[in-house]
Amino acid sequence: MKSKLGVNIDHVATLRNARGENHPVLLKAAKEVIKYGADSITIHVREDQRHVKKKDAIKLMQNIKKPINLEMAPTIDMTNFAIKLSPKYVCIVPEKRQEITTEGGLKLSQKNLKKIIKKLQKYKIEVSLFINPNIKDIQNSHKLGANAIEIHTGSFANALKKKNKKKIIIEFNKIRKCRLECDKTKMKFNLGHGLDFQSTKYLKKIKNINEYNIGHFIIGESLFDGFSKVIKKFKRIIN
Repeated sequence: MKSKLGVNIDHVATLRNARGENHPVLLKAAKEVIKYGADSITIHVREDQRHVKKKDAIKLMQNIKKPINLEMAPTIDMTNFAIKLSPKYVCIVPEKRQEITTEGGLKLSQKNLKKIIKKLQKYKIEVSLFINPNIKDIQNSHKLGANAIEIHTGSFANALKKKNKKKIIIEFNKIRKCRLECDKTKMKFNLGHGLDFQSTKYLKKIKNINEYNIGHFIIGESLFDGFSKVIKKFKRIIN
């Protein structure tokens, strides 16, 4: 199975918004990462629109041929926006107004979650759930009818950066066991959050990863080496 690379361009918007102007242009960034090998573009439209704005998402949908993966909170407003936007993929994520970045996986006990999933699927949108690496969440995601899951890889990535050997093994095995559990379903298995060259290479030990979603590291590293070099290196690593 050939793994795909989804590139999250939220932090191009962060840089743009720092000056309240239109540079760097988000659409240009999306076209660049696609040119160098991105298989999809991920954007998180938060309810406060502090990174990517709704008008950005609309412009990207109008001008990008590769699939758009819209990350969104499970709210009525964002569900209606997603239906209007009609991206190929929606990834439902938890959202706190004060967080700097997504801090953990989705709580699957939310009453409206199944209803939102079914509503999006009615409009031919594939739905993934951003979850912590545990088997129960894989099983519950399947019961909710998700098309895919994305495992929050932050704890594993942080353990690797800190060279905490015990924690690395524990977190890696959690992800590996989730992959095995997911094999019992028809759900796609994606990984994302905090990944860099080292952690992505390590995770390649796990077979049949559908997609790696990587953003912050790609944007940051590309300041020094450019999108071409960074994205092509990730493509070599994952395949």
